[in-house]
Amino acid sequence: MEIRGAVAFVAGGGGGFGAATSRRLHAAGAKVLVADLDEDKGRAVVEELGEGAAFARTDVTDEASIQAALDQATELGPLRIAVVAHGGPGGQRTLDKSNAPAPQASFTRVLDIFLASTYNIDRLAAAAIARSEPLEHGERGVIINTASIAAFDGTIGQAGYSAAKGGIVAMTLPLARDLAPAGIRVVTIAPGTFLTPAFRNADPEQLDAYWGAAVPFPKRMGRAAEYAQLAQQIAENVYLNGETIRLDGALRFTPKGA
Repeated sequence: MEIRGAVAFVAGGGGGFGAATSRRLHAAGAKVLVADLDEDKGRAVVEELGEGAAFARTDVTDEASIQAALDQATELGPLRIAVVAHGGPGGQRTLDKSNAPAPQASFTRVLDIFLASTYNIDRLAAAAIARSEPLEHGERGVIINTASIAAFDGTIGQAGYSAAKGGIVAMTLPLARDLAPAGIRVVTIAPGTFLTPAFRNADPEQLDAYWGAAVPFPKRMGRAAEYAQLAQQIAENVYLNGETIRLDGALRFTPKGA
């Protein structure tokens, strides 16, 4: 796909993966709709990008909010790229130290924020992309979802998170098959441990030393720019479809994590 002139919708566009992807796609010539619940972060990214970028305050758990943001994106031009990269809670252990069970609501909330919201964005974004004119090979656009390597080897306290991210992996192929007649591809990125703003003001060198020690190579945490680089490559390569790509330096979680 030729990114220049396309419109990209980035859910979670004010955060780590989303902000890096917004920058990368904008630099490649796309117009970008930064969708985020955090107005300060989202507007800061748009101000940084300048012309060709817009912000929409978006609650990914609310269908009307998602639809309004997508409508705003289509006002910029033909929507061809949708990236789902919002964050959320990680859940908790099934039993605490006193063997009391975790609240069912905490599990359901993680599924709602990650899995249900991803599908909701996907289906609504697909409808918007389907209205764009087909390009070479009949392609209209691509949806890029974000899972995690926890989908494959989740660690302690990640039952809900792993279930949600595993669901995103599991629906990648059927979504790609569902949307193939419309010329829409679906690809999922499954990151490992990444240095993002979630770590706030922590020292990157200390984080790399702690988390990177378990990564075979390179022995450091991933960088959001590397996620964004892969997102651009997925958008550009029309033959990438129905697949989940691990982006983790060959890391495999142990029972206690990295």
